[in-house]
Amino acid sequence: MEYVTSNQRQVPALGLGTYRLKGEACTEVVSRALKLGYRHIDTAEYYNNQAAIGKALAGTTVDRDELFLTTKVWRNNLEYDDFLQSTRQSLAKLGLETVDLLLIHWPSRSVPMEETIEAMNELQSTGEVNQIGVSNFSVDQLERARTLSDTPILTNQVEYNPYTNQADLLEYCIENEIILTAYSPLAKGKVADDETLATIAKRHGKTPAQVALRWSLQQEQVAAIPKASSPDHLQANLDVFDFELTDAEMTAIFDLQGGLLTKLQRALGL
Repeated sequence: MEYVTSNQRQVPALGLGTYRLKGEACTEVVSRALKLGYRHIDTAEYYNNQAAIGKALAGTTVDRDELFLTTKVWRNNLEYDDFLQSTRQSLAKLGLETVDLLLIHWPSRSVPMEETIEAMNELQSTGEVNQIGVSNFSVDQLERARTLSDTPILTNQVEYNPYTNQADLLEYCIENEIILTAYSPLAKGKVADDETLATIAKRHGKTPAQVALRWSLQQEQVAAIPKASSPDHLQANLDVFDFELTDAEMTAIFDLQGGLLTKLQRALGL
């Protein structure tokens, strides 16, 4: 497993997304993932699966110190008291005393960001939350969150894949040592039928999905949390650390975002 570092905190670069996994099926998938070697699990209040994940955590033999658990608070619970209550309910469902990373799931148009960030910092001060971050924030919103918080913003979790251009955001994250956590890194399965990815995959003896994940993880300050449920897909997503894409292959994949050489590509020398 490779790691991404933000403010001296190492986060497993590859995690398991659990959106739409529920009940016993969710427990089984997370338990299997932990046995295979996953150590980064992502969930959210909105997913309604925290209790199922808590059941998997209770049954694992993996030491708690080895695990990195992320959860998120939904947009209707961003007021100070609601945020505290929601987070504590999440901890109870997960069976945890402390969650490694807590995120604002979506920015709010009605609740002042100051109020939510204050609650997050309070939860850190009591030891209920280790690190804090955001999700689906623009560069301007991320900058404001950083300004308001007494502690570093670890990550901004956003959709990022070969068809979603996040060049400006990633450049900002690199400059400020923030992790960009990519959800939907496989573009909801779209990458499987991509000819460019298939051509590159053939060269490396991999699948298009593995190439898309490698492209994400080979970028500075990027982690990825693909969702998977079958044993084969869980294992395949892990098997992306034994090869590297060339600069030309990286550029070819960047070109799927519109064919323009972005400022980020130039900065990376691609």
